[in-house]
Amino acid sequence: MQLSDFDFDLPESLIATRPADPRSSARLLVAQGADITDGVVTDLVQWLQPGDRLVLNDTKVIPARLSGYRVRSGPEGETQARMDVTLLEPRAGGAWAALIKPLKKIREGEEIIFAAGLKGRLLSKEEGQGLVQFDLEGPDFDAALEAAGNMPLPPYIAAKRAADEKDKTDYQTVWAKNSGAVAAPTASLHFDEALLAALAARGVSFTHVTLHVGAGTFLPVKVEDVKEHKMHAEWGRVSAEAVAEIKETKAAGGRVIPVGTTALRLIESAAHATGEIAPWEGETDIFIYPGFAFQVADALMTNFHLPKSTLMMLVSALLGQEEIRQVYAHAIEEGYRFFSYGDASLLIPAA
Repeated sequence: MQLSDFDFDLPESLIATRPADPRSSARLLVAQGADITDGVVTDLVQWLQPGDRLVLNDTKVIPARLSGYRVRSGPEGETQARMDVTLLEPRAGGAWAALIKPLKKIREGEEIIFAAGLKGRLLSKEEGQGLVQFDLEGPDFDAALEAAGNMPLPPYIAAKRAADEKDKTDYQTVWAKNSGAVAAPTASLHFDEALLAALAARGVSFTHVTLHVGAGTFLPVKVEDVKEHKMHAEWGRVSAEAVAEIKETKAAGGRVIPVGTTALRLIESAAHATGEIAPWEGETDIFIYPGFAFQVADALMTNFHLPKSTLMMLVSALLGQEEIRQVYAHAIEEGYRFFSYGDASLLIPAA
């Protein structure tokens, strides 16, 4: 299995830089095996059946992108250098692993001053990242970060425009609850309260799990032999209540459909060790590619993914490699919008 097996040509004009408005008006491609139907996200009410269960990732994206400046005193007087900091993940003692640009312009022990009274001191450098200790913690840190930070838009959007206040709403799900992600579970961005109510009235149930999406989700695959790729790890939790709900749906003959690859990876992680889903908490680096035996997910709602990405491998594992090639060729031909702010697909494997 080679990396080139998951490549395709994508016109840059199809990369979405803003979401559909309203959220649920985005287009929806439904693939049942090799059969493809075009629609909109609100059509989920027709495609989902009473007794189906959607699994939703309730992680909350933090405004992890900060701009500040480093002050240094020397023989030539006081000098400043602009610093762009993107938080990656919390570490012990309240420190954060972070990308710092330009990392070479700051020394260990020096301080970066941000807006809203927030300051951070560089503790160390390692593997192109910095470890930053902030001067605030708990609710004070959260409030300062909310005021000073911007949403950490994916690289393919950030290259086209800067994040703004609108992204603080657009790049967050309506059910976001547990802070810790630095990237959104983007398939979930298509849901609004009206759609959730319509699905509930249809007899569709919802289960919440938490997986804090990390910046590693955007890391490219650098090996040609897919099986040699090492996945990044992300923290997640599947509660006993979530497990009971999923088992109840399975027992009643309903389908369990994760919304987004993050929810799918998490529930499959919780079932991977024993073949049966069980309460689970910890870091998962599960890598799903063709040949994977799915234990929980019966279908998947997801956006359209990057060429040669691990997420292309995941959807190929679920639907089939040839079927996914046909889905993506159709999506490109029909002008579907791609990636985080793009349109959605509902992938239902053939029985």
